Amino acid sequence: MDNRIRKVVIVGGGTAGWMTAAALSKVLTNNYSEIELIESDSIGTVGVGEATIPLISTFNRQLGIDENEFVRETQGTFKLGIEFKNWGKLGDSYIHPFGVYGVPIDALPFHHYWLKLHQSGVYQNLDEFALACVAAPMGKFTRPQQDMPQSPLGQIAYAFQFDAALYAKYLRKYAQARGVKRTEGKVVEVGQRAQDGFIESVELEDGTKVDGDLFVDCSGFRGLLIEQALNTGYEDWSHWLPCDRAVAVPCKKSADALPYTRATAHSSGWQWRIPLQHRTGNGHVYSSHYISDDDAVKTLMKNLDGEPLADVNNLRFVTGRRKKFWNKNVVAIGLSSGFIEPLESTSIHLIQTGIAKLIALFPNRNFDQADIDKYNIQSVEEIEAIRDFIILHYKATERNDSDFWNYCRTMAIPDALHDRIELYKGNGRLYRENDELFSETSWLAVMFGQGIVPRSYHPIIDAYDSAALEKYLNGVRDVIKRSADSMPSHEDFIRQVCAAKTA
Repeated sequence: MDNRIRKVVIVGGGTAGWMTAAALSKVLTNNYSEIELIESDSIGTVGVGEATIPLISTFNRQLGIDENEFVRETQGTFKLGIEFKNWGKLGDSYIHPFGVYGVPIDALPFHHYWLKLHQSGVYQNLDEFALACVAAPMGKFTRPQQDMPQSPLGQIAYAFQFDAALYAKYLRKYAQARGVKRTEGKVVEVGQRAQDGFIESVELEDGTKVDGDLFVDCSGFRGLLIEQALNTGYEDWSHWLPCDRAVAVPCKKSADALPYTRATAHSSGWQWRIPLQHRTGNGHVYSSHYISDDDAVKTLMKNLDGEPLADVNNLRFVTGRRKKFWNKNVVAIGLSSGFIEPLESTSIHLIQTGIAKLIALFPNRNFDQADIDKYNIQSVEEIEAIRDFIILHYKATERNDSDFWNYCRTMAIPDALHDRIELYKGNGRLYRENDELFSETSWLAVMFGQGIVPRSYHPIIDAYDSAALEKYLNGVRDVIKRSADSMPSHEDFIRQVCAAKTA
């Protein structure tokens, strides 16, 4: 019997909706399924998710998207990492780099060798041993040099900063060219099967009824299908991540675009700065328990690089996740599935992995519960690992200059995160659990960058002669510095290969 999904209905556009539509249109070929996306021009999208992490390249590559064209069409820039200012304490600054620190030495991670010399007073700055940390402040960028696999220049990892609205527009064009039907309208009613509550159809404001077999909820924070129709429930994480609001505004570009995102901690939250080709994206994420909305806007506006280009966009949210990401015949993708603030640029990544899991576990019309359970288990593991990494940024601080930071510094944290910190505090041990998103490099960058210094290092390192080790590490540092010096400027690279026509 032909029991395939005959129609997929995506409710909501924006980045989540059109990423889903584009990916499904790529894999559901030969008329396997009809795909229809419903969105309303009168319903705004959040549209502030402008920074990404390197795995976005995998998504674009799987769609067959030309990278230079993608950067041009989205007014994009390149990103080597994230700079964090004032997080550990006022005046501190460090970069969470993409890529790695140093080079592997025998069987142990590089940072253990560095830690031995750091604790003996030889080195203070870990950033000197990561190409991304050296090149980014210099405004340097290039793609990996394929003919230099052993050089730091052959191992450059990067992501993008782009206009999210333009990315959605770009993917809409891609998806519609592959047969996705776009329907304009607001959903006003949801039809469910009497026997099991599965969604059968959605009805639009003009009376149009859209039937489907599989529904993907990309309706944003509202969770039109996953929550309003199916009452799935929500797990609130605001006791660990107390920021619950954001104000965002673009401003004029005032200088060359640097190849990194900046996150600057303020008294009751933090501010992002994302440089694009044509403007700079800015936003202040904050806790309404510690600062008023008006004061939050004032903080944002006084820290802009240039003249504002639009009115301030106000967002309210509760950090957390749906109790189920896939419920009955509805899969929640994007903000409808949950929300972790954009501190480490994970929002678009979670859209990407939600789509990948859906494709891997794509159902037939039986909707086998084992498939649904597996999707939910994987989704919970992924988002909770990301959650713990974000919590680390708030917990690992010495700041005591405001009630907000006093709360964050002293709050209880998840047991798994507590155990990970304690393991690192002893001998600098770091592990990547269950193929989680953030690598040992990422955990090291934040822990050390925010003042958590291990008491010791891996004991086997004492088998190495300190003088010889210092000579070797000095050579590594020099190679990284020379590699950064040889790179073109970020602006020149963009100008040569992917400058937007209207930038």
